[in-house]
Amino acid sequence: MNRSPVLIVGSLAYDDLEMPSGTFENVLGGAATYSSIAASLLTPVRVVGVVGNDFPESVLDDLRKRGVDTAGVERADGKTFRWRGRYSADLSSRTTLDTQLNVFADFRPKIPAEFKASPFVLLGNIHPALQLEVLAQVEKPQLVVADTMNFWINGEPKLLGEVLKKVDLLVINDEEARDLSGIHNLVKAAADIRKRGPKHLIIKRGEHGALFFDDAGMFFAPGYPLEEVVDPTGAGDSFAGGLVGYIARVGNLAHPTMRRAIYFGSALGSFCVEGIGPRRLLDVSPGDLRTRMDQFMALVETGGRVELPE
Repeated sequence: MNRSPVLIVGSLAYDDLEMPSGTFENVLGGAATYSSIAASLLTPVRVVGVVGNDFPESVLDDLRKRGVDTAGVERADGKTFRWRGRYSADLSSRTTLDTQLNVFADFRPKIPAEFKASPFVLLGNIHPALQLEVLAQVEKPQLVVADTMNFWINGEPKLLGEVLKKVDLLVINDEEARDLSGIHNLVKAAADIRKRGPKHLIIKRGEHGALFFDDAGMFFAPGYPLEEVVDPTGAGDSFAGGLVGYIARVGNLAHPTMRRAIYFGSALGSFCVEGIGPRRLLDVSPGDLRTRMDQFMALVETGGRVELPE
């Protein structure tokens, strides 16, 4: 297989998590961190971000051992981006208690020369102006995948609109899709969003799976059912990393590839939520992923085309 590299641009951070199971301080976090770990199980990764002088080199060493090229991670004078949040008793919602941008406040992505020809690009949910800066530096990628969030949808609609014109696949959740389109029905919302630029759209619905929209129509993949969810932090970023990692590994954008990629994203998202922070994700082996994918396929297998009984 091709195993083309993926360029991932986003945040590397520390999280302080107040969970029903306890409080966990200084947990490794950030969209680029989760996405890179997930994608690295499938293909080489190139990451661009910024950390402070409080970020241990050993963490970057661990990423490099997994096949993540950290040449694009800038170390700036100051503290690393930090987020503190409190989850509800059933983990279905969370409240942001504190956000300290620190060195991330002045982050301007600088794509190393050796990264600029990366065929697959994943833009984390950073400021749309920074996403545009990345796109101005890369050289005709095969696929650009972007994430965003309500903060940018509501606060930077014009710049986000420019991003949407330049990306191939947008990955957002159902709340964000409704916010972006102003339409409650997700099928109608998807049609509205795709008119703004992205040829492909994925709407994540957490444990309820994901909807995929493209010119061929609509596709649904369920979430992988788990007995216990420990920490939902980073699940969406792990999904995005697994998704683009699989596409890069196969090396084409054929319709079946895109559909299968959603299952790989869902599988890696399901691993993520089984531990605090990226702890469980870091322990996943290729064999673990194959086993979960086999279980996933058994979950949706019907034994062939479903015929109407006579």
